[in-house]
Amino acid sequence: MDWDFTEDAAFLALCDAFRESGESSAIEFLATGEGAFHFQELTQNAAGEGIDLSDSESMDDFQSEIIEAIEQFCID
Repeated sequence: MDWDFTEDAAFLALCDAFRESGESSAIEFLATGEGAFHFQELTQNAAGEGIDLSDSESMDDFQSEIIEAIEQFCID
């Protein structure tokens, strides 16, 4: 992916919300209301950056990248 989403405001808000939630699983956090909200915002920003997430494989890959990034950058 050509877009560094880790600098996007929606990803930073996602990290903050994840930390504040006390959740230990990024996957489970993304399935909750607040996690899903921030993930949706991030997907909208990705579309604005020209990232095509219209098929399920692309969306799955994007979600996997987000989960990996949460685990790398957002877990203290």
